[in-house]
Amino acid sequence: MLTRPRWLHVMPTFNLGGAETRTARLMNAFGDRVEHIVVPTLAGQTAAAKLLDPAVPVAFPEPPCRFKGPALPVRLWEIGRYLRQGNFDLVLTYNWGSIEVAMANRLFARRPLVHHEDGFGPEEAQTTLPRRNHFRRLALPGAHALVACSRRIESLALNEWGQPPTRVRFIPNGVEIAPFDVPPPPNAIPGFVKQPGDLVVGTLAGLRDVKNLPRLVRAFAAAARGRMDCWLIIGGQGPEEAAIKAEAAREGVADRLVMPGYLTNPARYVGLFDVYAISSDTEQFPISLVEAMAARLPAACTDVGDIARIIAKENAPFVVPANDEAAFAAALAALLADDTLRARVGAANRARVEAEFTQEKMVAAYARLYAEASGRAF
Repeated sequence: MLTRPRWLHVMPTFNLGGAETRTARLMNAFGDRVEHIVVPTLAGQTAAAKLLDPAVPVAFPEPPCRFKGPALPVRLWEIGRYLRQGNFDLVLTYNWGSIEVAMANRLFARRPLVHHEDGFGPEEAQTTLPRRNHFRRLALPGAHALVACSRRIESLALNEWGQPPTRVRFIPNGVEIAPFDVPPPPNAIPGFVKQPGDLVVGTLAGLRDVKNLPRLVRAFAAAARGRMDCWLIIGGQGPEEAAIKAEAAREGVADRLVMPGYLTNPARYVGLFDVYAISSDTEQFPISLVEAMAARLPAACTDVGDIARIIAKENAPFVVPANDEAAFAAALAALLADDTLRARVGAANRARVEAEFTQEKMVAAYARLYAEASGRAF
């Protein structure tokens, strides 16, 4: 009897970010056909485990190697030994925080490996770092493929990281559509009950500085000035919560800001939003935007990453330069002011998701790639 394939996932954290959420959904889609070993390089960061189906065979062991501490050659040797001895059919690495694993694999293990790039921290929000680009050039030739979730990352891989087109695979994020067709109850968001006539600007994001949520607070305050029927809901958790609340107090909208924390299963509540908003300084291919589009929402967004490529053309006027807060506020105001406009733009966004960004397409693309890389069907 054949054993199921054994895959090692190495990522900075397995918390509730976009890459981790997508990985959990893929693991659920593959079901019990694959055994997963998940190793965050920051030990103990496994909050996304709550998203996994109990039927998925998954373990979170303490690895017998060090990702921090000793000199780089020692780390690479220890990681390579772990990869050699682990009997893994496929090694999956994610973002800069696991790039040393790709290097160790190239030097000391030569396991089938697929590297994934989803985005950057604040240090690379505006431009990539030459030292990191050079390290990627050295590490990634040992990978079977590099997955880029956005066209911008695909371009960086080809033009700055020196990767050949045959190694770089563009696979956009996708979402399951049907759950977004079920209207949520008005009390689906903790601490908020939507009343008839209320209008909600909503976003789902890690409360980190690169998301620039104080910018969203200021734009909302300008767009909804004098309107007591408008609410701002920011779902997520992170270190910027106090700064966001302080900005709301300064702008006089603290009584219209709801921050329910991290909420699982967006299909249960995103339909309560009337306008989705992204105020980030950097993004690549935000899953939350695609989920909002599946729920037939229009979106006011900063023009970062692939956002302008993701949204329907009808939504294009509401994607504005990241440094133009007046334009961002105007985009929110225009959408809040016109029910017909919101419905038309939201319908176009839903059609865009149905055509390009379904979970079925995403799962099929990853399944083909992983089977190709490992040499094992599953």
